[in-house]
This record gives sequence, structure tokens and C-alpha cells, in this order.
Amino acid sequence: MNYFYLLLAFLIGVATAVQGGVNSQLRLSLGNPILAAIFSFGVGFFILLIAFAAFNQNDVPSLQTIRQISWWKFIGGLFGAFYVLTVIFVVRDIGQGALVCLAVAGQLIAAVVIDHYGLLGFAVNHLTLPRLLGVVLLIIGAVLIVKY
Repeated sequence: MNYFYLLLAFLIGVATAVQGGVNSQLRLSLGNPILAAIFSFGVGFFILLIAFAAFNQNDVPSLQTIRQISWWKFIGGLFGAFYVLTVIFVVRDIGQGALVCLAVAGQLIAAVVIDHYGLLGFAVNHLTLPRLLGVVLLIIGAVLIVKY
């Protein structure tokens, strides 16, 4: 197992927790949650352009190739926008702990369903009793964090 990738996965969680608070503060400073999300995505877009210019080693697909891609494969940005905007709206009211806990619970439940049925091109990884127990324990943990 590649420990560097495990570290990166952990850091994604840290970044996600910090992102909510930062974007919430940006909302307060700008006085507009949608504008805060636009600025957040704008900064991210700029960083991605720099990373692309610095590190990309693959050919850019032709416009014809892009046109042949199914429309639904482009909606990842929609989910990202939903996440960022929703976090900006709710984090101050429910708290960072509850937000992250519920987000992780939703991610895990969706991931287990996706794995079980092999959706979105993933290999089938059936729901087993230990995996189900893990989901149940996570839901119990979410309830404890949100309620107490």
C-alpha cells in the first residue's frame, strides 16, 4: 500500500474541513454566499491552470473527442459547486463538526452503494456484514456528534 497516497487522502479530509470555515468567512466578508463560491472556484480554477501548465504531460483532446463524451461525465463540477455553496450556507448554523461528519456519512453511504453495484465504472465490491457494520457505526457516530 502506498503510504503517500494514504497521507494525501487524510489531507483531503483536513482541507475539506478547513475549506468550509474559510469559505464561510469569505461569505461574511463579501456579504454574498454565491459570490463567495464564485471567488472560491475562481481561485481553484487559477491554481488548476498553473498546475496544468507546469505538470501536464498528456495531449489535450481534440474538440471532436470532447464532443463524443457523454454529457453526464461533465457534471462533476456541478457536484463541486453544490458542495461549496451548500457548505457556505450551512456551516455556521450546524457547526464544522456536524457538517464534516454528515458529509462523510453521506459519502460513505453513497460509496458503499456505488461499490456494491459497480456504478460509474467502478469494480463491484459487494456489501458485506463488516462493511455494513462500519456504515452503521459511522451513522451512530454522526448522530452522537450532531446531537451532542
